[in-house]
Amino acid sequence: MPLRPEVTPYQPEPTPYETAARESVSYDTDGSELVDFSFFAHQHESYRRWRETDGGVHKVRFPGGTPIEGWLVTGYAACKAALTDPRLSKNSATEVFARRVGLSGEGPGKALTAHMLNSDPPHHTRLRKLVQKAYTMRRVAALRPTIEAHVDALLDALEKDADGGREVELISGFALPLPLAVVFDLFGTPHGKQAEFQVRGNTQIEGEGDGEVSVLTAETMLDHLRALIEDKRAHPADDLLSDLIAAREEGDRLTDEEITSMAFLLAVAGHQTTVNLIANGLHALLRHPAQLAALRADPSLVGKAVEEVLRYESPSGIASLRYTTEPVVIAGTTIPKGEFVQIALLAANRDPAVFTDPDRFDITRDDASRHLAFGHGIHRCLGAQLARLQAEIAFTRMLERFPDLRLAASDDEAETEEWQHNPRHHGLLALPVRLG
Repeated sequence: MPLRPEVTPYQPEPTPYETAARESVSYDTDGSELVDFSFFAHQHESYRRWRETDGGVHKVRFPGGTPIEGWLVTGYAACKAALTDPRLSKNSATEVFARRVGLSGEGPGKALTAHMLNSDPPHHTRLRKLVQKAYTMRRVAALRPTIEAHVDALLDALEKDADGGREVELISGFALPLPLAVVFDLFGTPHGKQAEFQVRGNTQIEGEGDGEVSVLTAETMLDHLRALIEDKRAHPADDLLSDLIAAREEGDRLTDEEITSMAFLLAVAGHQTTVNLIANGLHALLRHPAQLAALRADPSLVGKAVEEVLRYESPSGIASLRYTTEPVVIAGTTIPKGEFVQIALLAANRDPAVFTDPDRFDITRDDASRHLAFGHGIHRCLGAQLARLQAEIAFTRMLERFPDLRLAASDDEAETEEWQHNPRHHGLLALPVRLG
């Protein structure tokens, strides 16, 4: 009987950053590990360290304008279970966080957060059922010709900007305006007001670029959304806003606040995630020439390429915040009642217990679709298919149009690439390229 070959467990060599981090960990008085801004350039190394120690659950305090300490869950199995655990409340997380940052009471915070992502059953069940009446797969599929037209127009503009071999920036010139335009198509509204709905900044100047919505931006968006919804009440059409207004289930319907809040969620989440998906994907392909060549040789691989991008560089680093309503044991760690829980999708999607050689970017892998990039359970992203569709069209058209597309930065300059300074939103701040 032949001997079975010995399988060596996946065990990458620690990077210099990981080695230094293990030797210089500091903690707050409540036991939270204090994370500094260097984390954002080395997220995968940090998540690997956390995933491999003490069961993968740690109390961590991330840096930022409103730093929130919380229990970070990193292993795939633990993350997947936590995403469906009813003891981890979304509604409570929203209320407690709002009080901590001074947004409780009336105002844009309340008016824009009454959507299903911040709700627990049975309220969540009611909202999701009503919203799904409007947000159908038929509506998403019907957008394909429009998305293709937007992509082609943006590529025309990029080619014009790159005349003479000049460098162009793909996020501000392509990855960001595309999903914003698609949101406006969904809403059935003119494209002239897109700037008012952009919350995905591309700079670190004065705290911008962290992917969060300021109070001023929220107030502006609230005013515009209310005006758009009022116009749709008076002039309904075949669009998502009109269908949200008309959606009914056994006599029930969405309130004005719920419609406004849901439109806000679709506008913000609809472009934040997709910007990162497109930009992260093009960046990963350009950093891995063999994979780029494989996709050029066989464009039918684009669907698998999108899934691998979602796994390898998940556009959302951490799922939306949860809050324990009672003590919860996760991966052997007891988290007390009244604590924030942060579920690290970026860490789960590179767990070697699930994904073979997880730090390798491979658009032909068979296990990529197991990723948790869009969440899991009742809060799984409603716009996942629309994001996938935009990415597939963007990758296909971009690579067809520009066969000599390359990064402006060399491999040696990869360390200078800037990522958003927000652990929830995993995306580059800029992606300079040359078209050929």
